[in-house]
Amino acid sequence: MSPKNVIFKKICKDKSVGVYMGKRDFVDRVDSVDPVDGVILVDPEALQGRKVFVTLSCTFRYGRDDMDVMGIAFRRELYLSTRQVYPPLQDREKGIHTKIQARLLRKLGHNAYPFFFEFPDNLPCSVALQPAPHDVGKQCAVEFEIKAFSAESQDAKVRKRSTVKLMLRKVQYAPEGEGTAPSVETTRDFVMSDKPLHVKASLDKEIYYHGETIKVHVNVTNNSSKNIKNIILSVDQVATVVLYSNDSYVKCVDIEDSGDSVSPGATLQKVYKLLPVLANNRERRGIALDGKLKHEDTNLASTSIIREGVLKEVMGIMVSYRVMVKLIVGGSVSHSTFQTNIICSLLAEEEMVFQEFKRSYLKGMVGDDEDEEGNVSGGDDMAPKEK
Repeated sequence: MSPKNVIFKKICKDKSVGVYMGKRDFVDRVDSVDPVDGVILVDPEALQGRKVFVTLSCTFRYGRDDMDVMGIAFRRELYLSTRQVYPPLQDREKGIHTKIQARLLRKLGHNAYPFFFEFPDNLPCSVALQPAPHDVGKQCAVEFEIKAFSAESQDAKVRKRSTVKLMLRKVQYAPEGEGTAPSVETTRDFVMSDKPLHVKASLDKEIYYHGETIKVHVNVTNNSSKNIKNIILSVDQVATVVLYSNDSYVKCVDIEDSGDSVSPGATLQKVYKLLPVLANNRERRGIALDGKLKHEDTNLASTSIIREGVLKEVMGIMVSYRVMVKLIVGGSVSHSTFQTNIICSLLAEEEMVFQEFKRSYLKGMVGDDEDEEGNVSGGDDMAPKEK
């Protein structure tokens, strides 16, 4: 089965409710966001008169659920929307918004009902801070989730056996058109030196896609009496938790220790290459990722893009990148560091194909995302047999 034909399927433990979706990654193009759509399959006998609801939620999690410091909750719900899907409140055909819904309804039969959500303009994209290998519990993250459940009413107590959850991911894609290529230059004067050191650094463009090499053009004019002993370049990821405390985590995601030197009165013109990718940072705690679904790969977090009129405080975790050029200046007594920074963006491109959930290839089904009771795959138990 081709990944394009995979249907993500998950069924609660008491078999009363099942969720079917064509994808779990939803694209944010700044001016528009893919809607969330799917189908709920119900078993009227297992429901025993209960209703069925489906919710889309966005949650910011900063530490474990059981943590509480000075009355500050470490889990905040940024968005929650609930729909009743059974008994249906409108004609079933009016609830069909996409082709995948129509195909699923034809396949699953008369006990299947469509659902549809649109993301509000002010919601962040999925971001998760990578835990260390020994860390346990929930990670610091902005998470999206579809939850379907059966209950006597929307506000009634919900049993885990009658609940099914599916994690989603809202992914930032690069907007069309690119801005001016970043460039910065600066001059450094030294005591006991009549002339300064001049450095110019520039990039080929402003936006780089995941997995793309960043080329840094460096031009050094050393008119000083100091010796440049080394030039070190790096890409830093800056993740700022804006919802609570403005804590910032600066992580180097790629580095080039060139060993290049520039003697007094000499010049250097060179293009250096940097490649910030998750593959080289998988064991590093605190690296921001583009969300994380179990059994599925991801990227370094995309640069955060704030839509005009949206407060950055509701973004949860803001991510940016900078290229740093550091010159190690040697003298007769000591060494000093001279650096300059360039801001760039790291984003996903429109044509990128995300890797599908690895265990879904055989039957187009998805296993557990959570360890809670009730969030288990029902296999083909609820799917009608083909005639």
